[in-house]
Amino acid sequence: MSTAPKPIPLPVTAVTCLEDRAQVERTAALDLVPGVQRLRLGPVSALAVDRSLHAELTAPYAATVLDVRIVRTWTPRGPHPLTDEDSPLRHRVRALEEELPLLERQRDRLRTRLDVLGRLAADLLRDIGEGSGAGEPEQSRWAGELDRVDEERDAYGERLRSVEARLATLGDQLGETERAMALTEEEPAELVGHIELTVEAGAAGAAVLRLTHLTPCALWRPAYRAALDGESLTLETDAVVWQRTGEDWSDVPLTLSTARSASAGAPPRLTEDRLTLKDRPAAERRAVEVELREEEIASLGPAPVLGLPGVDDGGEARVLRAPAPVSVAGDGRAHRVLLSSFTSAARDEYACAPELSPLVTQVVRFENLSGHALLAGPVDLIRGSGFSGRGTLDFTAPGGPVELAFGSLDDFHVVREAEESRDTTGITQRTVATRTVRLRVSRFSAPGDAGERVVVLHERVPVSEVSAVEVRVSKDGCSPAPDAVDAEGIVRWDVSLPPGGHRTVTLVYEVSAGAKVTGL
Repeated sequence: MSTAPKPIPLPVTAVTCLEDRAQVERTAALDLVPGVQRLRLGPVSALAVDRSLHAELTAPYAATVLDVRIVRTWTPRGPHPLTDEDSPLRHRVRALEEELPLLERQRDRLRTRLDVLGRLAADLLRDIGEGSGAGEPEQSRWAGELDRVDEERDAYGERLRSVEARLATLGDQLGETERAMALTEEEPAELVGHIELTVEAGAAGAAVLRLTHLTPCALWRPAYRAALDGESLTLETDAVVWQRTGEDWSDVPLTLSTARSASAGAPPRLTEDRLTLKDRPAAERRAVEVELREEEIASLGPAPVLGLPGVDDGGEARVLRAPAPVSVAGDGRAHRVLLSSFTSAARDEYACAPELSPLVTQVVRFENLSGHALLAGPVDLIRGSGFSGRGTLDFTAPGGPVELAFGSLDDFHVVREAEESRDTTGITQRTVATRTVRLRVSRFSAPGDAGERVVVLHERVPVSEVSAVEVRVSKDGCSPAPDAVDAEGIVRWDVSLPPGGHRTVTLVYEVSAGAKVTGL
């Protein structure tokens, strides 16, 4: 068995990008000879995971893969003389690097000269002081020497300033040239990997090798672009891909997967959960303890996290494919790849939840017609005036409803006021807490603005989980009556406002509890 000195090319032909790594597929055409032989293929990324190497041979005759491994070679970078084949940027860097030491030595000499002139001026002033004290004035000599020292100090100081300015300019030029060279020229890799493949062939002929392996330093996240045009909305689904694997992916089929290959697949270990009974004291049997708590309405998918979140796939591995081959450079930058696009009928409304924010927001609702699940990710919002902001899209199943907020409107103003009163009845000793919420909505329209706008106001009332506490919305106290009250306690009004109009909405609800209830 022998290894050929020139490796066989093994290009990347397909990539499956996972949440925090990538599975790379490579193919190569081989000319095999009968018997056992060892082939050298590559180069490949030195970051390839050894234990994930898998090779398959396709041939019309018997051919078997005996061994496959990756061999890495270290090539240290060293200084090399410039040649005519080097780029102008490299020649420019070398010229700047050669000029910098000369200017630095000239600067040091000028500083030394100025220091000597400073000491000479100090000695001259001391001589003037001693001569004046001894009554031996030499005004003409002293004036001439002072003028000569000052002239030399001014001349050398100006030369020093010119040299320092030139040094600063050269430093900036060297930095810009090195940055330009880093962006345009690729240095040879210090660590290079090659595949050593040992095969056994029953006859001579051509065969096709398919090699797959995992590699780190690659990930993807979903991103969207929503363009609202009247009553229709166009949503584009993109995949933002980063990769720094040491090689470029050029014109390869790209598959995006939410599978987490690094997650453990073993079930959790069972532990003992012991339940015991104990007698309740008489004081606890006579009282019912309750408490008020804030609870977010549960939705599909995990809770959001700060920073770069993981891919929210709704608990099921999703696979998305790019419609055409793509090229992703291995520069570690973000590359957007278009996955799908659809246009759907959109229904918009102006909604406000004054308890959370006094802003009136345009909310657009439409259906997911992309044919695949929309994963959670950022959305660039586009309206008729152009880019209007960035929002967040939650996980949405195919055909499910989608809700997007397109920003607030400045011509609405909402003020919320709340007050509470408590009363205790004499016979039943029930405590009744009455809460009143007033919402004042105003519309400030521009001149010439006509037509009414409907603003949807949302408020909430507590939802009781125990029979000892009752919550009741007072229909007589509410003005106007709510249009809807759902099971989660969300109260809704559809308020119509003309240009320059204002309305006041009042919500009154009662929370009553028996004498045994404590904690309210």
